[in-house]
Amino acid sequence: MSDTSNPSVPRKSSQTEHTLSLPDKSLPYVALAEWQTLFDQEKPIAEMFHVAYLAQTDDGSPRSLTFVFNGGPGAASAYLHMGALGPKRIHFGANGSLPKPPVRLEENVESWLSFTDLVFIDPIGTGFSRSLPRPKDTSEKTDETKPNEADKPKEKEFWEVDRDLKSLGEFIQRFLSRHKRWLSPIFIAGESYGGFRVARLARKLQQEFGVGLSGAILISPALEFSLLGGTDYNLAAWATLLPSLAAAAAHHDRARWAGEPGDLQAHTSAAEQFARKTLIPLLAMGDTFSPDERQTAYQQLSELLGLPMTLVERQAGRVSIEVFSRELLRDQQRIVGLYDASITAIDPFPDRVSYEGIDPTLDGLDRLFTGAINSHLRDTLGVETDLSYHLLNLETFKAWNFDLKGALDLGSIDDLRVGMTLNPYMQVYISHGLFDLVTPYFASNYLADLMKLNPEIRPNLTLKHYQGGHMFYTWARSRQQWFTEMTAFYQAATVV
Repeated sequence: MSDTSNPSVPRKSSQTEHTLSLPDKSLPYVALAEWQTLFDQEKPIAEMFHVAYLAQTDDGSPRSLTFVFNGGPGAASAYLHMGALGPKRIHFGANGSLPKPPVRLEENVESWLSFTDLVFIDPIGTGFSRSLPRPKDTSEKTDETKPNEADKPKEKEFWEVDRDLKSLGEFIQRFLSRHKRWLSPIFIAGESYGGFRVARLARKLQQEFGVGLSGAILISPALEFSLLGGTDYNLAAWATLLPSLAAAAAHHDRARWAGEPGDLQAHTSAAEQFARKTLIPLLAMGDTFSPDERQTAYQQLSELLGLPMTLVERQAGRVSIEVFSRELLRDQQRIVGLYDASITAIDPFPDRVSYEGIDPTLDGLDRLFTGAINSHLRDTLGVETDLSYHLLNLETFKAWNFDLKGALDLGSIDDLRVGMTLNPYMQVYISHGLFDLVTPYFASNYLADLMKLNPEIRPNLTLKHYQGGHMFYTWARSRQQWFTEMTAFYQAATVV
């Protein structure tokens, strides 16, 4: 997996000129596809690949600059790059459905390049980013018949929470210096675990790297790992998941609508109230909850989720995403996506006891994004390399060192709070897809209500959610709504 080329020979970068055709104008821009070296004590240790899109304008004012990355950990930036923000994007079917091969690229009229320059960063081990072999220590004798450990790239050292954030901070600092952009309004945007990175960097960039931020955008973020999975004793995760399950059930017309049929907002609002006022007390009180009250709650939950009362009772009100995905449309022998529960697929193992099906969203996207990013980089941008582009590096994910205390103790909300108080001008925007079961939208709402933000800076935090899944921007209408919102967000964040 690791590339072992000579670190003293820089890789060949690419610079090309293009024009983005927008409804009201044509926007010329330069695309830079290159590797930026990271150093340790002035010795090169890694090369971080990135693509920068810099608009060519003549108004003389410094344009805003947004650094973009995805999550995983182990995911390259291609998802946001080719799915939503870049000047070219993948053509998706109606409401984010997956088109048949081959992948098709089209001009992206909702590209954020219309209002900000963009830098898509691939963390070490993803995309074309690699660590470098360390120089040999000539003062030590080595067995010539054995490979020297110093010759081997050490990517795993970057696969850890703080080291990963440090590498991103170092990259941003060096990019600002190389391109003389320290006086530009700076934004950071990240998806999923990338949203976790954004929350942490909202503090770290300002406190340790001297990078002031105009805005931070968190897309389908995983903010507190304790909310990523419920147990018998971790109750909040079940409550924050519930509204997304209810939204999916309503979308498939399996729920008993809380309002008028088709009123998704009323249905999710009812699920949010049930989660706060009924489900948490139900789970917290355990066996002390009276049988009649428990049956009433189970019946309400059954109606919200479109699942049989017997199933809800057997799960004791704790309905996991795997159970929901398998059971909602079991009578049709179909499963719903975990990352976008509006999308369904045939259950390949309908007679087996446990959920063993593929995820029709995440697993189905690989062919689209792999084809799109390789074609765009190699054909359109002229990148020349024999390296494989790691779209989603499972080796990175499996080897990731989340924290010495364990992943469930890991969070980022405290850092976001500090970042917002360090810089009371920084604007924060959090968005989710309503049908995302992996990083449910209500988790961010729940956390925002617990942040205890000072009234002076609370207006700086915006939460807005859209129809769709983890990558809600694959839905045309949601992407268009998001683009309109973000255009206004950038204007407000950069006004003098």
